[in-house]
Amino acid sequence: MRIGLGCDHRGRKAIDELVPYLKGMGHEVEILEPETADDRACDYPDSAWLVANRVSDRTADRGILVCGTGIGMCIAANKVGGVRAALAMDELSARLSRSHNDANVLCMSADMLGQTLLKRIVDTWMETPFDGGRHQRRIEKIGAIEKGRDPAASATD
Repeated sequence: MRIGLGCDHRGRKAIDELVPYLKGMGHEVEILEPETADDRACDYPDSAWLVANRVSDRTADRGILVCGTGIGMCIAANKVGGVRAALAMDELSARLSRSHNDANVLCMSADMLGQTLLKRIVDTWMETPFDGGRHQRRIEKIGAIEKGRDPAASATD
């Protein structure tokens, strides 16, 4: 699987440790960062945009974003059409984001999660399939919202 990774300055250590971990699982991994990135503070929307666009245009199958809380990355990534970014703080939220929401971008907190838990969350998120069924209708409604339509009017039963 092709995975785009992004972070701000607070998520750099976590991402750097996830790269060999994901490669060891057989994934193709690319860190996406703004050209201006260096050791100074960098803005999370810049990395979120790069990763979300790779997922949106399907040059990456999934994305993983890490910032201090994960919240900013999640908000920014969800502004890109076709992206369903989810903030996961534990394995349950990671599993449900995939099985119910077909999340294609995982957002995590570098400040609140240790590296061991980050890896467990990533494992769960990568291994969990989308359940489909009743959840597919809801994903289609999210697509309707992206197109500026009323999701209730887009229901297909």
